[in-house]
Amino acid sequence: MSFAVMELRKDFPSLSRTVSGYQAAYFDGPGGTQVPRQVIQAISHYYETCNANAHGPFVTSAETDQIVDRTREAAAALLGAPSPASISFGANMTSLAFALARALSRTIAPGDEVVITDLDHEANRGPWQTLAERGAIVHSVAITVDGRIDMEDFKSKLSPKTKIVAVGCSSNSLGTVNDLATIRELTHAIDALLIVDAVHFAPHFPIDVIELDCDFLLCSAYKFYGPHVGILYAREGLLDTLPTDKLRAQDDAAPYRIETGTPNFAALAGVTAAIEYIAAVGVGATLRQQLLTGMALVHDYEDALARKLYDGLSQMDHIQIFGQPFGDGLRAPTISFTVAGMNSGDVAAYLGERGLFVWGGHFYAMRIYEVYQLEEQGGLVRVGISLYNTEEEVDRLLEAVKALNETRTTTVS
Repeated sequence: MSFAVMELRKDFPSLSRTVSGYQAAYFDGPGGTQVPRQVIQAISHYYETCNANAHGPFVTSAETDQIVDRTREAAAALLGAPSPASISFGANMTSLAFALARALSRTIAPGDEVVITDLDHEANRGPWQTLAERGAIVHSVAITVDGRIDMEDFKSKLSPKTKIVAVGCSSNSLGTVNDLATIRELTHAIDALLIVDAVHFAPHFPIDVIELDCDFLLCSAYKFYGPHVGILYAREGLLDTLPTDKLRAQDDAAPYRIETGTPNFAALAGVTAAIEYIAAVGVGATLRQQLLTGMALVHDYEDALARKLYDGLSQMDHIQIFGQPFGDGLRAPTISFTVAGMNSGDVAAYLGERGLFVWGGHFYAMRIYEVYQLEEQGGLVRVGISLYNTEEEVDRLLEAVKALNETRTTTVS
């Protein structure tokens, strides 16, 4: 099968936007992707036809229940989960992580240990750091100069007192893909819980929670062409006994035990549509098979564009690229760099004026910002490849960075 990017682009209304005469090119996917028409229509259809609360004795409520069930089934297929009952929803990944941390904090004793990493987004650091309030000792694993978890330091941070290890699948800032197989083996060897942030990984790679053998996994639909909804996978039996924040009228069992208040039903309809959109790229007899083949095509397409971008930037003077190089293990199609002598926010603004939407800053990965001493430069310029980006857009971006670089050289000299 070939990847028909120009056909797919027709599904995204926002891609037709222009900025000061320039066609908009959305390289801001790591902060949230654009949304296809199918997702927009699914959300609108819910409000137009069956807007109601759940569990009522009338048709629109029954249809709302069906939407929730269908979304759990779709999310389970996306993550390779054994049952829809292992899937819970929340406002976003951060909210779910804090809810999970509060519940787990009630099982923590003074002196218990928690391991996080310097590579992670604050949403997978801050919630676990709150466990220090219960007397836990929180260790943060160092990162290497090429943006990977320092595995020797990781091993040194583990002990028989370690109860929780929270790591990311992939860095939202650098694109690093972590060695989850080794991390899992080391974590389970000491009977600690493994909690995985897959927010940046989910848009680019297939996920199999059974193969990962994680205890909890979190991701966000707005990173894979859907609306703002957080998704939590919990290993069977774990959520049922956790002392979560819940009302007494709330169901005690998973997946409801961690879901507080009325869900955003319209957004859940959009999540299903987003997952089905990715599946439609692939082929197969089941939704899971379609997702696996679809994500493989997406990965290959995005990887080729990211390599082109990486190679182009690598050939420019005064450009420093951060993170592992391509060809040295699995890597997400996210490239972050700095331009010598320029503030990264200013670089992002320059590109934005030319219809090239990139991010500048720390992207909530604060420890990377601090460890690499990027404060004076305003952090990094981050470029993310999504399934709707094109080779022509990458060429435009490279030309714009080259032109900016030449302007900088002229100014400096």
